[in-house]
Amino acid sequence: MDILKQRFQEKAAALFQENRAMLKEHGDLIIDQVAVRQMFGGMRGMKSMIWETSQLDPHQGIRFRGYSIPELRKLLPKAAGGQEPLPEGLFWLMLTGDLPTEEEVVWLTAEWKKRSAVPEHTFKALDAMPKETHPMTQFSMAILTMQTDSIFAKRYSEGLPKAEYWDAYYEDTMNLLASLPRVAAYIYRRIYKDGDHIEPNADLDWAANFAHMLGASEHPDFMSLMRLYLTIHADHEGGNASAHTTHLVGSTLADPYYSLSGGMNSLAGPLHGLANQEVIKWILEMVKELGTETPSDEQIRQYIQDTLSAGKVIPGYGHAVLRQPDPRYMAQRSFAEQYIENDNIVNIVWKLFTIVPPILQSLGKVKNPWPNVDAHSGSLLMHYGMKEFGFYTVLFGVSRAMGVLSAGIWSRALGMPLERPKSLTSAAVKQFIAKTTVQE
Repeated sequence: MDILKQRFQEKAAALFQENRAMLKEHGDLIIDQVAVRQMFGGMRGMKSMIWETSQLDPHQGIRFRGYSIPELRKLLPKAAGGQEPLPEGLFWLMLTGDLPTEEEVVWLTAEWKKRSAVPEHTFKALDAMPKETHPMTQFSMAILTMQTDSIFAKRYSEGLPKAEYWDAYYEDTMNLLASLPRVAAYIYRRIYKDGDHIEPNADLDWAANFAHMLGASEHPDFMSLMRLYLTIHADHEGGNASAHTTHLVGSTLADPYYSLSGGMNSLAGPLHGLANQEVIKWILEMVKELGTETPSDEQIRQYIQDTLSAGKVIPGYGHAVLRQPDPRYMAQRSFAEQYIENDNIVNIVWKLFTIVPPILQSLGKVKNPWPNVDAHSGSLLMHYGMKEFGFYTVLFGVSRAMGVLSAGIWSRALGMPLERPKSLTSAAVKQFIAKTTVQE
């Protein structure tokens, strides 16, 4: 048994017993109440699931196993000579709850390199699709084609005991995470670089090798950006659409390939992961309409007002939970301040940070006028030459896979059941309201 699997088994076995005892003694304790507006409003804010790997705080942002993003940028191991955390370290933390040592991260990097082979039929399946097929469609499909190698599916068909579900899920997760950068880079080079593919570099860490395969040799700092990007996008507790979809599919005991493909389909929606490309599209449209990459504050302010008057939102601003500037935005801003001296699009992003919130606050309806993670990521990618914003959500997906799949291992280890909430018709809600009103 490898060192990460052994560490997880010890942690999971202890928590499984703790949870059983807690349920036996406190299983009927009411933890939340559901309002009618929540039922009609996308179940917003309902506390209804367990997600071990991260938790979202309205004021402090995402915390991975209790650690904030600024803390992780300091505490997680880094590549030699690098200043950004290695995503492998975050995966270790999410899976075990422990900050890894440098030696443990080196081991995980090497382990993913050993597992990084992609089936030849996956490349053939991608090549059979029209090049203009959306990158997320290709990414989701590629994940499904690799399902032929699912250890969970094979062992389950052979009669896998329930106590060992997590073990097979772990093996699939490790193989998937190891291969995703190769798949994503293949899609990028196929669509945007005339199929001029770049072979992996065995001397690089997971994120740096991904940057290398994308074609980052002209911009060495892009490897540092990928380490940061893949770390801060990895998880956002369990209620967001891609995480919840992966969890839901996995609760049927579908293997990680089916589960992750479902989650990526959810991530592709414009109200979720697609938002990062919507931000940069909006900025580029503003630049085109104003005829300058260096607009004045007043020009930006007027363009924002025009956008709102047209009944549209300002992409990248607002969040369902956060009530402060997103720490993931601030981490990217800190990166830009350190690595980028002057970039017109980045400068616009910074101006928006000053101009947008007061305008949104003046409307009196916006609970959170601050930027979220999507408000900054596109400008950094464009700076390093990745201007094909249709691909941005695939980058998001490679990162998010770490969080949703590590949470999936925990779900199998803790014996989480098939997710099956009760639904009501509008008529049933009306009857409930009428009955409740009469009783009052």
